[in-house]
Amino acid sequence: MLYIFAILIGVVAGLRAFTPIAAISWAAWLGWIDLSATPLAFLGNIIAVIILSLVAIAELVGDQLPTAPSRKVRMQFGARVVMGAVAGALLMPASWITGAVLGALGAVIGTLGGAAARARLASAFGRDLPAALVEDAVAIGAALLIVYLA
Repeated sequence: MLYIFAILIGVVAGLRAFTPIAAISWAAWLGWIDLSATPLAFLGNIIAVIILSLVAIAELVGDQLPTAPSRKVRMQFGARVVMGAVAGALLMPASWITGAVLGALGAVIGTLGGAAARARLASAFGRDLPAALVEDAVAIGAALLIVYLA
């Protein structure tokens, strides 16, 4: 089941790069996930939770701006793949390489699929903002559900 969660958390990273790491940080702080044996155990500290939550919120706000770059440009795409890999590895600390690969694969799926889904939603709504808000809700809800069940 962790294999599926690693892919899914990567998909979330494809939607919003920092949301999965913020959710994992919250899960570690709440005791849902044990990161103590990982080099990123500090993510379970309240300071990390606050900082990552603020970064994730800033990303959610920034994504609504008309000047936000496409998620498919090299820098944005790469950041999502890296964040997906980190998130996948954190969900599978015993086989972190597998988790990283699955998380990165999920991020590619989430980046491309999320862009296509958002474009269709924006077309249906007649504007982008409602589609972006739906995508935000899906990313946050999915990330929280994944880290809770993992």
